[in-house]
Amino acid sequence: MLYLKPYRPYASLVLLFVPPILFGLLLLLFQGNDKLGLTPDLPYLPWQFLIMGVAGGIATVGGVLDWRYHRNPLNMKIPKKERDAEAAALGLGGVPMFVLMWLAMMHSNPTIWLIPILLVLIYTVVAISYDEFVFHIKRCGPRETLYHRMLVFGNGAAWLAWFHFIFCQ
Repeated sequence: MLYLKPYRPYASLVLLFVPPILFGLLLLLFQGNDKLGLTPDLPYLPWQFLIMGVAGGIATVGGVLDWRYHRNPLNMKIPKKERDAEAAALGLGGVPMFVLMWLAMMHSNPTIWLIPILLVLIYTVVAISYDEFVFHIKRCGPRETLYHRMLVFGNGAAWLAWFHFIFCQ
């Protein structure tokens, strides 16, 4: 594990890009699947996917700006506990959530995935709240708070749009 140490500060940055890249890739791979509701005519995608793209884009930009802001101008050494908390929220919450949502979307009876999705949602919200209330609430200024809100509420809106597509059609 010593060989991974130089890359550890980049874990949260890399994890920010996993959902949008994976979602786009899976859309391309499964573009012929009727469950996705893709059409050859405009707008090509269900409206929920368009909302996901806009909100997820805002979230990703907010996450990148926050990651960059921590390094310059703050030149901040992020404590190991904070990096671990962010990686836990993104990696142990966001990645399993993505997998469960995709499986639910592709399944003929998506409601069987509802309980696991809600359990991972609870974990993710707790992990994000821990990071926000333990590490950020006293330290962050207005700019950093804006980046955090872009990240959290953008991801939240994207998740709600995807949830609507799967369970409310």
